[in-house]
Amino acid sequence: MSAEQPELSRLRRDYAERAIEVTELTSAPEPLFARWFAEVDAVARKSDASWFEANAMVLTTADAEAHPSSRTVLLKGYGPEGFTFYTNLRSRKGRQIAANPNVSLLFPWYPLQRQVAVQGAVAPVPDAESDGYFASRPRGAQLGAWASEQSETIPDRAWLDRRLAEFDARFPDVVPRPAHWGGLRVRPDSVEFWQGRPDRLHDRILYVRDAAAPHGWRVERLSP
Repeated sequence: MSAEQPELSRLRRDYAERAIEVTELTSAPEPLFARWFAEVDAVARKSDASWFEANAMVLTTADAEAHPSSRTVLLKGYGPEGFTFYTNLRSRKGRQIAANPNVSLLFPWYPLQRQVAVQGAVAPVPDAESDGYFASRPRGAQLGAWASEQSETIPDRAWLDRRLAEFDARFPDVVPRPAHWGGLRVRPDSVEFWQGRPDRLHDRILYVRDAAAPHGWRVERLSP
């Protein structure tokens, strides 16, 4: 181990005594996700946790050759139909999703020593839904959606600043939604709820979509 590398064993922490109780389990994953999200959002809103965004999620995609890539995006809606986010559809993730719609999501909710892992397929949201969300964005974010050729190589920051100024002048009033920008929704095939527990004997509850199961979901407990 090099002199500059910290001793990683010193970073080990014990987890709090929390559990996923049987009484918490729901017939489908969405109600349990909603409860957990409300709890972690309450923590995120505290001043001492202002660094943390409850709706931040790691999106992993893969191209047609199964080469994966991951990045953090922001959840903008969830419900029985799935998990929704918005992006430039010409970006690397947009191109990969077009080639291979199967993705995973990970919500790393560190303050509560929890994570939620989702696997499913992506489909675009209706144009009207994308239009509505785009109209709700701040003007700067709207212009940024036009200015950024997301994931493409650019010469320097000044190029981006010029592009922003150009579109600011082009759209002095209402900024329309670019055709290459819109919403994507992940319809889950499985959702795993993970709760850290002492001695690395964590709780793992897996919901698997199953048409033959009651309410369309099979619920399993996994070994840690």
